Amino acid sequence: FMYGAVREGGRARDFEEAIEWLVSAGMLNRVYNVSKTEHPLAAFDRLDQFKLFLFDTGLLKHMAGIDNSAILLKSSYQFKGPLTENYILQQLRGQFETDPRYFSDKNGEIDFILQYGTEIIPVEAKGGEDKSAPSFKRYISEHQPEHALRFSSRGYRKDGAITNLPPYLAGKTKELL
Repeated sequence: FMYGAVREGGRARDFEEAIEWLVSAGMLNRVYNVSKTEHPLAAFDRLDQFKLFLFDTGLLKHMAGIDNSAILLKSSYQFKGPLTENYILQQLRGQFETDPRYFSDKNGEIDFILQYGTEIIPVEAKGGEDKSAPSFKRYISEHQPEHALRFSSRGYRKDGAITNLPPYLAGKTKELL
């Protein structure tokens, strides 16, 4: 979270009470960055590095003033990515023992990291059909996970460790592993 993006010169102490209140009230979901993608994920939380997601994607869309036609008719709509990430997080929360995390280093970022038992699963959430995702592919190459998930509009398909799922199946992720 970049406090300076909310208010120029903003610091953690300026916002942490409000953020804690909104997270505790269930209005925001906090997703921590992890320093390592190993079991148990919570042991590697970077408590000073997190993303905030609104608890409801429909409200996010409304608050941002986004018209439904912009999402449905424009395949390259810029805000599709954040909406997709928010929606995927909503669907993933509660399916696994541990809340999703994300992983970011000098080589890029993995949208979400799931812990399923002792298995660590990288997740990419794409707003369209683009399948390039160099950070995701690099992560898979370096870490060799048993499962990796990509949510995109490309439909269901399995390619080695990577399972591509349409976003509407995100609520069934655990069942589909």
